Amino acid sequence: MGWTGSTPRLPLTSAPFAKKAEPVMRTFTIPFLMLTTALSTSAQQRPLAYTEFELKNGLHVILHEDRSTPIVAVSVMYHVGSKDEASDRRGFAHFFEHLLFEGSKNIGRGEFAKHVEKAGGVLNANTTGDRTYYYEVLPSNQLALGLWLESERMLHATVDQKGIDTQREVVKEERRQRYENQPYGSLLIEVLKRAYTVHPYQWPTIGFMEDLNAATESDYQNFYKTYYVPNNAVLVVAGDFDPAQARKEIEKYFGGIPRGREVPRPKVVEPPMKAEVRDVVRDKVQLPAVVMAYRTPAYGTKDFYAVDMLNRLLSQGNSSRLQMAVKDQEQKAMYVGAFSLPFEDPGLALAFAVANVGVSPDSLEASMDRQIQRLREEPIPAAELEKLKVQLEAEYVSDNSRIAGVASNLATAYTFLGDASLANKELERYLALTAEDLQAAARAYFVNTNRVVLHYLPLNQAQ
Repeated sequence: MGWTGSTPRLPLTSAPFAKKAEPVMRTFTIPFLMLTTALSTSAQQRPLAYTEFELKNGLHVILHEDRSTPIVAVSVMYHVGSKDEASDRRGFAHFFEHLLFEGSKNIGRGEFAKHVEKAGGVLNANTTGDRTYYYEVLPSNQLALGLWLESERMLHATVDQKGIDTQREVVKEERRQRYENQPYGSLLIEVLKRAYTVHPYQWPTIGFMEDLNAATESDYQNFYKTYYVPNNAVLVVAGDFDPAQARKEIEKYFGGIPRGREVPRPKVVEPPMKAEVRDVVRDKVQLPAVVMAYRTPAYGTKDFYAVDMLNRLLSQGNSSRLQMAVKDQEQKAMYVGAFSLPFEDPGLALAFAVANVGVSPDSLEASMDRQIQRLREEPIPAAELEKLKVQLEAEYVSDNSRIAGVASNLATAYTFLGDASLANKELERYLALTAEDLQAAARAYFVNTNRVVLHYLPLNQAQ
């Protein structure tokens, strides 16, 4: 919805991009990778082992060795997302997700992906409000190729008017397909602009075409020089490689890249909500929908995990509360869901439902509210909480069975939490939650004065 590219792994979160990512930017399915499926099953429930070091230019490097499958992931996470944009240049971070595949001084225009394809690999990228992530998964004998490609992207990517014009059209089409012409596609856009009044989270990652059209070539070049620098990035290499040799290769390709200037960070603090915000959105939809968005703590805080667990309780699986009560028993909705937006600054928890034929938004909202009220008033039964924790453990094992998942989780822990070792603590933070913790979180955050409520109505439907 508000994220672009393939799954941006904020570990174990119930956010929509962990399940329903935007279309991939470039992905190639090669027979070699169809056989290996980019899996490494040796890790299972063991803690992720890694080494780390930092180059003189400020690039942080994390190495995770796993020889079980002859593949290697090379990934770079830049600490730049839509919140780092100027208010008249919205969409730059997502635009650069596209633009930095154009080529570089030593890579011809449009040739970046072809290098990976010829080597039998896959590549992708994604953007959130807080960071941009690029990665390749390659046969292990192609480690140097991945490092060279990412160093070219960081050192001297092609940021010129021709590439800008090309990718601007790509982004326009993406916006049309994903937001403007898709039923309920504007949901996150409509929520964000009401849930935030001063913080840059108020605009969506996709941005706005008027800003991209108004920007000059020098605007794009300045953004690149400011944020796509080694001291604003973490490089993760995971998979089948020799650590000593990898370190030499990393020094070779990245050591000579100049350190960037100090990276600016937004300092604005969104004030707490004091009253419920309600509105009606008329859109090209056939059935009404109800959206509830609650302000929540930042990713990495104890209460974030509690709120995210509550979202799972509401919507994960056929036995979840919204599914069973609102959809199956009361038959008020044809679709229900709930998810967290795990932002670096305080984020949101969203619950939404599409009404069944003949069901009014008011009736649907009342049914959803009953389930929210239960979270505040009733402790979660032990069996229900245990089931959630078993699901989380299964997700943890699955996520860390993929080399690409390991690389992303290590990069995320370092970028957001300041410590790669916390990738091994993510599951523990969920499992340590008690029924009392969850009820306290519901009482603190799932209250009417802390939310936005939207009723989506068909264009021709009366109020």
